[in-house]
Amino acid sequence: MPASGVSAAAIAARLSAVGLPTRVEEHDRYTSVEAEVPESLSVESWREVLEVVAEADRFGLLATSLSGRTLWAVVRKAVPATGDVGGPGHQR
Repeated sequence: MPASGVSAAAIAARLSAVGLPTRVEEHDRYTSVEAEVPESLSVESWREVLEVVAEADRFGLLATSLSGRTLWAVVRKAVPATGDVGGPGHQR
């Protein structure tokens, strides 16, 4: 498992410990974690959740009236040290 997967799994485990059901998905350039956030989450739990997702490279909260609140976090995978990592047109 890449380091991003290990970090994402640790984030997911800590969110689960707070009581949030989580999903972890591997993508080409990052590993993502999503968690459904109930309306009844306490202030103390929110503090813990924010401390946890601060370890990710990016995070946010998607809130809609249809699907509720989904917290997401992204841990980027390491970029290879050699080769054409930027693709065509990438300036170095």
